Amino acid sequence: MSRIDETKTFMPVRIAVLTVSDTRTLADDKSGQVLVDRITAAGHILADRQIVTDDRDRIITRLSKWCASHEVDVIISTGGTGLTGRDVTVEAHRAVYEKEIDAFGTIFTIVSMQKIGTSAVQSRATAGVAQGTYLFALPGSPGACKDAWDEILSKQLDYRHLPCNFVEIMPRLDEHLRRK
Repeated sequence: MSRIDETKTFMPVRIAVLTVSDTRTLADDKSGQVLVDRITAAGHILADRQIVTDDRDRIITRLSKWCASHEVDVIISTGGTGLTGRDVTVEAHRAVYEKEIDAFGTIFTIVSMQKIGTSAVQSRATAGVAQGTYLFALPGSPGACKDAWDEILSKQLDYRHLPCNFVEIMPRLDEHLRRK
């Protein structure tokens, strides 16, 4: 079973938070604030926080800029993962990914199922890697952000988490780009 190895030193990662919404501002962005609060409480670094509208190209542009930055290790977006016509976050993420982390959506659904039952089937949470950066797309509800952080991301973004975690392989995510 998973556990924290207290003999290892915690390694903070730089995390950018993106809220995808046509109506939210920083003042009323509850989901983004949940993520910011949990990121900083865990000891990680908030690299940036922005809000973009439900526009595929704008989302792709923002994700791509952060992936190209050496100041961002992880991107967590919230919003736009549903089934309506304006929900294009998943498509934008997948346009940026080099590799998809298929099991993330599955694990998120399992976690959600315990909280909201079969309504979890409506989520299209996804994750991937691009340019050595992890990207996670979460639903836009504060509860979903809490569940994803508390049950998955807080563990996988902690270098001390055993038997394995995302942080320990971070230096090798872009090794294919360094080959000659």
